[in-house]
Amino acid sequence: MQRIEELIGKIETVADPETRSVAVELVKSLMEFHGAGLERMMELVAEAGESGNATFESFASDSLVGSLLLLYGLHPVDVETRVKQALDKARPLLDSHGGDVELLGIDEGVVRLRFQGSCKGCPSSALTLKHTIEEAIYAVAPDVTAIESEGLVEQPSPTGLVQLGRLQDRDEHPQAATTNHPLAAR
Repeated sequence: MQRIEELIGKIETVADPETRSVAVELVKSLMEFHGAGLERMMELVAEAGESGNATFESFASDSLVGSLLLLYGLHPVDVETRVKQALDKARPLLDSHGGDVELLGIDEGVVRLRFQGSCKGCPSSALTLKHTIEEAIYAVAPDVTAIESEGLVEQPSPTGLVQLGRLQDRDEHPQAATTNHPLAAR
């Protein structure tokens, strides 16, 4: 995929508009041809009945084949099911941090989540869990356009600069805290 993206980038920079147009038309024609062939293959697999269902499951679980089917809009598993599967896989991690996540819905490619409970641990643990959930969703559903979260309680990070030397000076010389120096009051 990366090489294809590089080549498309080069096509877009070709100075001659006619050459660029022909190259773009070639890519579109190849995509349509491959898409029609893949669609027909999926129809043939569906006609196989129960054994076809097992094949669909294999297609869906294979990252390369699944991505290819997504590219052509032929993935056998709908986006909501894939997102739910990703959340189910991530739940043990959430549970270990005292939290959970609920799928509120998916609308026009936007996944809406509600985090529940509180994340125990370091101040960044809530954010880390959020990113872990997002990565899990995008891995199985790259067709998701955005993820919106609510109910995520992030622990505030400490702010401000604390100079240990100033704290020691304040303990030894209490009058230092009354100076107008911006760090003296900290």
